[in-house]
Amino acid sequence: MGSNSSRIGDLPKNEYLKKLSGTESVSENDPFWNQLLSFSFPAPTSSTELKLLEEATISVCRSLVVNNPRTGNLGALIKVFLSRTKELKLSAECQNHIFIWQTHNALFIICCLLKVFICEMSEEELQLHFTYEEKSPGSYSSDSEDLLEELLCCLMQLITDIPLLDITYDISVEAVSTMVVFLSCQLFHKEVLRQSISHKYLMQGRCLPYTSKLVKTLLYNFIRQEKPPPPGAHVLPQQSDGGGLLYGLASGVATGLWTVFTLGGVGSKAAASPELSSPLANQSLLLLLVLANLTDAADAPNPYRQAIMSFKNTQDSSPFPSSIPHAFQINFNSLYTALCEQQTSDQATLLLYTLLHQNSNVRTYMLARTDMENLVLPILEILYHVEERNSHHVYMALIILLILTEDDGFNRSIHEVILKNITWYSERVLTEISLGSLLILVVIRTIQYNMTRTRDKYLHTNCLAALANMSAQFRSLHQYAAQRIISYTCRHLRRYVYVLDKLYFPHSHCSTLQHCFSTLSDNGEELLSLTCSHILRSYASSLFSLLSKKHNKVLEQATQSLRSSLSSSDVPLPDYAQDLNVIEEVIRMMLEIINSCLTNSLHHNPNLVYALLYKRDLFEQFRTHPSFQDIMQNIDLVITFFSSRLLQAGAELSVERVLEIIKQGAVALPKDRLKKFPELKFKYVEEEQPEEFFIPYVWSLVYNSAVGLYWNPQDIQLFTMDSD
Repeated sequence: MGSNSSRIGDLPKNEYLKKLSGTESVSENDPFWNQLLSFSFPAPTSSTELKLLEEATISVCRSLVVNNPRTGNLGALIKVFLSRTKELKLSAECQNHIFIWQTHNALFIICCLLKVFICEMSEEELQLHFTYEEKSPGSYSSDSEDLLEELLCCLMQLITDIPLLDITYDISVEAVSTMVVFLSCQLFHKEVLRQSISHKYLMQGRCLPYTSKLVKTLLYNFIRQEKPPPPGAHVLPQQSDGGGLLYGLASGVATGLWTVFTLGGVGSKAAASPELSSPLANQSLLLLLVLANLTDAADAPNPYRQAIMSFKNTQDSSPFPSSIPHAFQINFNSLYTALCEQQTSDQATLLLYTLLHQNSNVRTYMLARTDMENLVLPILEILYHVEERNSHHVYMALIILLILTEDDGFNRSIHEVILKNITWYSERVLTEISLGSLLILVVIRTIQYNMTRTRDKYLHTNCLAALANMSAQFRSLHQYAAQRIISYTCRHLRRYVYVLDKLYFPHSHCSTLQHCFSTLSDNGEELLSLTCSHILRSYASSLFSLLSKKHNKVLEQATQSLRSSLSSSDVPLPDYAQDLNVIEEVIRMMLEIINSCLTNSLHHNPNLVYALLYKRDLFEQFRTHPSFQDIMQNIDLVITFFSSRLLQAGAELSVERVLEIIKQGAVALPKDRLKKFPELKFKYVEEEQPEEFFIPYVWSLVYNSAVGLYWNPQDIQLFTMDSD
C-alpha cells in the first residue's frame, strides 16, 4: 500500500498493490516489501467502511489470483511475514514500534487476500496458490515447503507466545482474525464440512502440539477482557487538523504519517457495548467456539474439544490421567467471574453452555459456588427478555438452566438465596424473593410466551423439564410464584376443555366457553366469573365421562368429524385441534410438578397449598379424566384434607389465618397417605449430530460479531441471512 495511501478509495489505484498483484515477480528480499508495508491508513470503524474496503480490494485480489501462479508473490509476501515474526518477540521487548507496525500490516494484507481467495476458490486451489513459486506459468513444486501449514503454526505461536502489550495488541487481534478467516470456508458450503484441508492442518502435524496452549490463551484473552490501547498510548501522538490521531514515525522507510487500526465490528453496535469493549476477547472467544465445534477427523477426535473438555482449576493439584491429551490448568475463579459478567452476548452464553455440558471439572466447580446468583440472574434476564433475543440465545440459556437443575444441591440452594428489588422484572414489584422462586416465575413466563408466540415444542419441553427437576426441592415459594404455578396450570385446564368441546362438537359454538378464553389476560391471570366456573364444572364432567370410556378413540373420531366438516381435505386442522396433544402434555407435566412438590415438601410450601385451594373447583373436575386420574389422586387428597380443616375453622377467614391452618395441617397430614411416584428427573442430552445445529450457529455469530471482518451476504451458503 505504501506510505502515501491514506484512503480506502485509493486502494485499487495504489502502485504497490498493483505491483503485488501484477505480472512481475517480487523476491522476498526486495526493498519493495518495506515500501508496501509502510502504509498510512484510516481505521475502518463500521460495517459500511469494511464493505467499502472489501469492494476496493477485490479487484487487486482477483488480479493476484490470475497472476500468482506465474509470480508466486503471495508466497513471497507470506515468507516476508514469517521471517519477521521470528523477531517479533524481541521487537516487543525492545519496543520496536516500526517493526511491529510493518509486521501487523503484512498480516493484515494476508488476511484480506485470504478472505477473498477462500471465498472464490476450492481448498485444493488455495493450497496450490501457497506452493507457487517464480517459475514458468502454471507450474509449482511438489516438494516445496508447505507455506499454508507454516503460516498456521506461525499464527498459533504469535497468539500464544507474543506478550500482550500496547504495541502488540493489534497484531494479536489480527492473528486471531486470520485464523478465523482460514476456517471460513465453512461459510460458503450449505453442508457441514467433515473433511477439509484446514481441519487436517489444525488436527495433526506441526499444529497439534500447540492445541492446549492455544485454547488456554484464547480462554485467558476472554477472561481478561483487555481493552485496546488508547490512541497514541504507545507512540508520541500528533493531533491532526482532521480530528484523528496520527502517528509520526522517523524512518527512512516510513516517511509519512500512519494510523493504527482501531477495528470495528461487522454490523456492530457502538464500541462501548460489552461484547466489543475488548476486540481481542471477542475475537478470541469466536475462534475458540469455531475450533471447539470442528467435526472429528475420521481417525481422531477434535483435539480442541478434548482440551476444552479436560482442563482443570489451577488449584487442583491432582495429576492428569495419562489418557487425557491436551490437558492444562486455568484459574476457575477468574473464568467464573468473566462468564458471569459477559452473558449479554450469544457467544459468552454458548461458551458457558459448552463448559457446563462438556467439562465436568467446570460444572462441579460452578455448582459448588456460594454465589450462584451471579451466574443465574444474567441467564434469567436473557429468558425474561425473550422478545428481544434470538431463539438460539434463549435456547442456550434454557439448556444451561436445565443442566444446573440436574443437581439437587443447586435446587436446594437457590431457595436459600434471597434477592431484593429485581428491577428488570416488570410484571410485579418484587421487593424480596428467593432466587428459586424468581427462576420459577421466569421459566413459566418463557413457557407461556412460547406457547402463544413461537410454539417451539423443544423449548416448552425443556422449560417444563427444568421445573420438574426443581419440584421436589421447592422451598418457601413466594406467593406470586405459587400463584403462577397454579394459575398457569388452570389456564391450560380451561383451554383443554374448550379445545375438546370444539373438537367433539365443532358446530356448537359454546359462547360461554369462548368467553372464558377471550377474557384471559396476557400474563395468564384469569378473569372468569363464578357462573363460568359453574358451567365448566358441569360441562367438563360430561366430557371426561365420555373420554373415560375410550379416550383415544373418541379423540380420533372427533378429529375425523371435524376434518369431514371442512370444505376441502387440503384445509389444515385448526390450531386448537393440533394443540390438543400439546396442551395435554403440558397439563400432565404441570400436575406432576405440583404433585412432586406436595409429596416431597408440602410443609415447606403453604403458599402453593393456598393457591391450589383457591382454584380447587377446577382441579376437582379433572379427577375423573382418564389421562390425569393417577396424578390427581394426591392433589385431590390435599384439596379434600385442607378444605375440610378450613371448613371446620369457620367462614370469613383472613389470609393469615388460612395460611396458619395450612401450616398446622401440613404437620398433621400423614405422609403415608400420599401416593409415591417415581422421582421427576430429566437430563439434557444433545441431539444426534449436534454439529448440524452448532456449526451454523457459531458461524452466524462470527458473521455478525467478528471484529473487523466482513463477508458479502450474497456469498454465504451455510445459513440464511434472516435466521437467528
